[in-house]
Amino acid sequence: MQIFGVDIGGTGIKGAPVDLERGDLVQERHKVLTPQPATPEGVAGCVGEVVRHFDWDGPLGVTFPGVVTGGVIRSAANMDKSWIGVDAASLIARELGGMPVTVLNDADAAGVAEMTYGAGRGRQGTVLLLTLGTGIGSALFTDGRLVANSELGHLELKGHDAETRASVKAKEEHDLTWERWAHRVQKYLQHVEMLFSPDLFIIGGGVSRKPEKFLPLIEGVRAEIVPATLQNNAGIVGAAMAAKAAKAVKAVKAAKK
Repeated sequence: MQIFGVDIGGTGIKGAPVDLERGDLVQERHKVLTPQPATPEGVAGCVGEVVRHFDWDGPLGVTFPGVVTGGVIRSAANMDKSWIGVDAASLIARELGGMPVTVLNDADAAGVAEMTYGAGRGRQGTVLLLTLGTGIGSALFTDGRLVANSELGHLELKGHDAETRASVKAKEEHDLTWERWAHRVQKYLQHVEMLFSPDLFIIGGGVSRKPEKFLPLIEGVRAEIVPATLQNNAGIVGAAMAAKAAKAVKAVKAAKK
């Protein structure tokens, strides 16, 4: 079964049709730059551009880098603050001419994909996926069940929002070597481990393509640390999974009427 997934990030918006039997993209993803400022109308237009690139006409899932409840945006740390309170699902659906749209937190989407098809598959206990990119996203699982919208990138670390010190954006802005950045990531992981005692950390985001650059440098963390198997496609896959689940729920409700 194929469903479309779109992953909205602070720097780029990417999407592709997804084969949910395999948990993989059907075609090479299409990516456009996130508009600056990243306003609701501007971002919705870019989502439309990505979807129309594939001539897609059907249900789709869309991730957003912030807290999402019922398709409504509740926080927007790395997007324009005008997003807060916006019904993103309805906004994007209008942009696409009424297509069914499901919106969820970006890290939650990536986490669900990794737990189903990737590094977390079959793992019990407490698993934490962390996406390192423009910010830090988190997806928290206990025995395979998602605790939605955990947003652990905003924990305080040395008096600062953690993602301002340990994200990939922080590495680039401060021109940190891999060694110095890995030390910051290590401090962050140790702090999260103190709070949640996970059995497994899954490191996602674009940096998961280069695990050899930093993971061997991280010490003093009890939990196992592995790169995301789906790498930076996890959000797209998870978005498509969410759209499929929403479609199934809608079908059940229709059958009961």
